[in-house]
Amino acid sequence: MKKKLCILLLILGILIFTFFGECFSEKEIPIGMAVEFMDHAACAYISQDKGWFEEEGLNLSAYESYVTGMALASALARGDIQVAYICLVPAINVYANAKVPIKIVTGTHKYGYSLVVNPEKIKSVKDLEKPGIRIGCVREGGAVDVLLHKTIDIYNLDEKKILNNIQRMNPPKQVLAIKIGQLDAAFLPEQWATMAEESDFKMLLMSQDVWPEMQGSVLVVKEELIRDHPEIVEKLVKISQKATDWINQHPQEAAEIVARQLQEAGGSLFPVEIAGIATKTEITPEVLLRSMSRLEYTININPAVVQEAIDYVAQLGYIKSSFKAEDILDLSFIKQ
Repeated sequence: MKKKLCILLLILGILIFTFFGECFSEKEIPIGMAVEFMDHAACAYISQDKGWFEEEGLNLSAYESYVTGMALASALARGDIQVAYICLVPAINVYANAKVPIKIVTGTHKYGYSLVVNPEKIKSVKDLEKPGIRIGCVREGGAVDVLLHKTIDIYNLDEKKILNNIQRMNPPKQVLAIKIGQLDAAFLPEQWATMAEESDFKMLLMSQDVWPEMQGSVLVVKEELIRDHPEIVEKLVKISQKATDWINQHPQEAAEIVARQLQEAGGSLFPVEIAGIATKTEITPEVLLRSMSRLEYTININPAVVQEAIDYVAQLGYIKSSFKAEDILDLSFIKQ
């Protein structure tokens, strides 16, 4: 009897140790997260603001914001960043070119990129070909740069004439250049495109006009996180779904939260490299509400649309060759 009791106590001890050990280890696992400094990453900003990551027991050891998707993609190569809310195109680039082992586990929104113009100088897309027209765009390989090329294709524009007019700079610098009259047009991601309207620029076209069903941003994780801690990935997708639903149900409050976080100059969310510029480009809840209405916030992601993006980026020469969308996708964590 005494021997049986000892065995039962031993089994009970093992079960208790295993249960609490798993709980403890999950909370103690450091997760480095990177997000874009845009309302593209609204679900991440909302989740952080409301403490939903902590509620799920996730330990964010790093929570960094980057002014462009390309800069964020570079951060993914670091060992301390395991999770990122990033535009699809930079995710494709970092996977194919830098060989960073990532998986897309859910979408976050569709669309979110636009062409804004000075209506006094540009009446139609064809006017972008005119000599001396100053067009702002992010550097080659960014999501908006890919939209630029898609616009050239759809409208049968002269690529050489357009590219001769391009001035490469990051989005906040483009907005500042617009304010001081140094650009006539700009290919911009949201919220920056909507902010340009505050300087009397006109929204000439949006990504919806040239790329139906265009996938905007996605949630990516390192493959090792899926392998070693799939429960963490499951929680991240769950939180993203919760935040996305909340954004769609409370657009005004969501805009206020995202605007407040983005406008915290000098705070932990603000990219140091644009702190000086940011003081001159106010991000208001009114602008954010209008901007966010131009995105379709959804975690649904269509593999065929991802494949189209991969093939097009390869066609442009930004990656060496195309690959199968299934190589970068793991949608098993999305609850149907």
